[in-house]
Amino acid sequence: MELGIGIGWRPEIADAVEALPGIDWVEAVAENLCTDHLPDSLVRLRTRGVTVVPHGVSLGLGGADRPDPARLADLAGRAVLLGTPLVTEHIAFVRAGGPRTASPRLEAGHLLPVPRTWEALDVLCENVRIAQDSLPVPLALENIAALISWPGEELTEGQFLAELVERTGVRLLIDVANLHTNHVNRGEDPAKALDEMPVEAIAYVHVAGGIEKDGVWHDTHAHPVTRPVLDVLAELRARIAPPGVLLERDDDFPPAEELAGELTAVRATLEAAGKARSRSTSETEASGHGDVAPAASPVRSADDTTTTATGTRATETGVAVDGARDRVAVAQTALLSALVAGTPAPEGFDHRRLGVQSRALAAKRADVVAKVAPELPGILGDGYREAFLSYARTRPMSAGYRRDALDFAEQLLIAGRPADDIARRRLTHWWQDRAAARPPRRTTRLVRAARAAIGGR
Repeated sequence: MELGIGIGWRPEIADAVEALPGIDWVEAVAENLCTDHLPDSLVRLRTRGVTVVPHGVSLGLGGADRPDPARLADLAGRAVLLGTPLVTEHIAFVRAGGPRTASPRLEAGHLLPVPRTWEALDVLCENVRIAQDSLPVPLALENIAALISWPGEELTEGQFLAELVERTGVRLLIDVANLHTNHVNRGEDPAKALDEMPVEAIAYVHVAGGIEKDGVWHDTHAHPVTRPVLDVLAELRARIAPPGVLLERDDDFPPAEELAGELTAVRATLEAAGKARSRSTSETEASGHGDVAPAASPVRSADDTTTTATGTRATETGVAVDGARDRVAVAQTALLSALVAGTPAPEGFDHRRLGVQSRALAAKRADVVAKVAPELPGILGDGYREAFLSYARTRPMSAGYRRDALDFAEQLLIAGRPADDIARRRLTHWWQDRAAARPPRRTTRLVRAARAAIGGR
């Protein structure tokens, strides 16, 4: 399936995307689309024959729990509505807690890395199979960027992806910007990762921008694509011609001509790397050394384990997966709680990096809440961000960004804020229109506090 060159469709740049020359396909965030009708811009693109691929961000297939049937049904519905040849998601967890850990449910509001261990791989593979069985089209999964590393990892990123593909047959969406991010933040070599992963399983490729600050690379999708990211794209093209390449931009959108310039740089990188690969292949064949021994395939042993090409042995997926789910749940809950609820950092993690990740999650919450509830920064003015970050330090997100906005407003009103009477009345009316007849009274607040104390024990 050849996709060609594409761009991430976002409502803010819908007109620009429609006008850009040479766009073969677009990708839209699945959760931002309704299941029964499409934005007019996407309808026009589809009428022109432009493929639209839904890109999910909330399944959390790397989490300890089995995929939510309702979320899978929504993703399947969007696939049918779009007539897409595939859907995509991430190798990540986005929530933790709940019945498996007898603790409150926590939402990250962000994609967090899965530990590269055999147990986590067992859980991921079973979740992927469940998703594949629920979707009407093939599934491709994206490698994510990370600020933090799990202690005690047993596989490299390339090995982890190779095992995932071997066990499930899932396709890969390789984000070269994320490979660069993990190079800066975790010291992982993009070339080695590409060597170890099954590049023939790649469905398409993401290219995106970011920024380095204090030695940490932030995968912002709000900055221009940098040369190091294009260099990783060239590394990938030196190995295989990807069926599709897509430019992502999620914020701080530039003028259309800048997007066109970035697409031109992507095309030029692919063309140059492709020519270099052709020359190299011709020279190799001419020298008589064109045959390369294939990599060893995993071999099933008698004791129901899998031996990989590196000689590492892993429990076959499906054996005691429920026990693995419980252990993964405990580990992921401890990490997420440290990031969003201020609990002690789990053993083995870099405390400084956890702090960076925690602040990044809070900042993202503030930004997204400002988008889904733009009235809040309008009411609170310059004090919005400081007030929200203060709230976020002690109030983890538990049910999505719209609920987060309501909870934030409620906490301000309980505290008698904002101090300005007119602003407080405006906030009260906003909250009433969306949540209840009136802000909670003292008795309600005490009951909620008691419930929270009981649940936290």
